[in-house]
Amino acid sequence: MSLDENNSALEQGYLSCRHCHKLIEQGDQAFDYCPRCHSKVYSRIPHSLRWSWALLLSGFFLYIPANVLPIMTLNKMWVLRTDTIMSGIINLYNIGMAPIAAIVFIASVVVPLLKMLALAYILLAIQFKKSSNHLFRCKMYRMVEFIGRWSMLDIFVISILLGIVKFGNVASVNLEPAAFLFEIVVILTMLAALSLDSRLIWDSLHDSH
Repeated sequence: MSLDENNSALEQGYLSCRHCHKLIEQGDQAFDYCPRCHSKVYSRIPHSLRWSWALLLSGFFLYIPANVLPIMTLNKMWVLRTDTIMSGIINLYNIGMAPIAAIVFIASVVVPLLKMLALAYILLAIQFKKSSNHLFRCKMYRMVEFIGRWSMLDIFVISILLGIVKFGNVASVNLEPAAFLFEIVVILTMLAALSLDSRLIWDSLHDSH
């Protein structure tokens, strides 16, 4: 099987299986079944851009209350103290745990926001058919996808925050709504990246030729 590397496989009459990456000759139907893994093979995943936008915007919408609303309540010696993610980070810093505060801040605030902004940039570039920086956007998408595999680290870091302020029977920690919202944001961002057909990044390059 010989392909012209200057043209896409689709332009030369082939489809690529997204699961096992086998090249398949394109038939008359909208999709074929991969002879190797028997999954459906699309020229482009149907409504990929629409699904990615819906999931990403939902994540953006929930990101604000996840950071503003209380994430936990500490009950120590019958004294209640409620913390958001940021106030918890500040408290860690004030009690001399600056490295842990930095880890929590990066994993729980910076990384989720950067993932969403990077994915939004990629989606906008696809939407408006930007004909430059395709390789940069492809590398950015791979980075977002790679970080997505470690998305539950954000939840793990929050559990560290809870463990630090828990003192056995002397104090108890209760999770508040923001913890649940934060988990949803992580999942939505991960699904938004998985829903995007990365081949769409290169379509404007072939359209411009």
